[in-house]
Amino acid sequence: MLEDKLPEIVPIFPLSGALLLPRGVLPLNIFEPRYLNMINDAMANDRIIGMVQPLRVDDKSEAPEIYRTGCIGRVTAFNETEDERLLIMLTGISRFDCVRELPQQNGYRRVVTNYSGFSDDQTPELGDQIDRNRLLDVLRLFLQQNSIEVEWKAVTALPDEQLIVSLAMTCPFESNEKQALLECPNLADRSQVLTALLEMALQAHGTSNSIRSN
Repeated sequence: MLEDKLPEIVPIFPLSGALLLPRGVLPLNIFEPRYLNMINDAMANDRIIGMVQPLRVDDKSEAPEIYRTGCIGRVTAFNETEDERLLIMLTGISRFDCVRELPQQNGYRRVVTNYSGFSDDQTPELGDQIDRNRLLDVLRLFLQQNSIEVEWKAVTALPDEQLIVSLAMTCPFESNEKQALLECPNLADRSQVLTALLEMALQAHGTSNSIRSN
């Protein structure tokens, strides 16, 4: 897909707590008939779908109200299981604003998009304005607090953007916190919000005083 030609109409997958960011990779297990239809239709066309979050986590309706801002992604891996589920990998391309919703197609929802506020999303960002040491200090304590084992050398070797995108997408934050990370205007702001969320989690358990001050 050409970088300067983003789809005006995209199918959307409302999924609470699921965050997709540009250049991030989101694994999805698709089993509902309407979303199986959505993925199959996408694979027959441009392989693009939009990830959005419901406004309320407890909204179990067929068409929950959604946040205005989401992120489109391209299906970059596709596998069908014996029980007819689809296991896909969705690679983020650009954020978008929902302009209006269209009639459903094959059971799934579609929206008209506006990308004007996210013109830089397709260009990788440099991390020259982030406090990487602070982020890693807080992350190390957060992992210890939650007994999460990772290959620390591999984490610290990640480039700044990949580190921040990966953490924002995988850390167990609340849906509204994930949305705040999505809506950050740039990498530096997302790094600050990410660090603040990790610090808040530590403060809730009384361990934040162990963080090094820079």
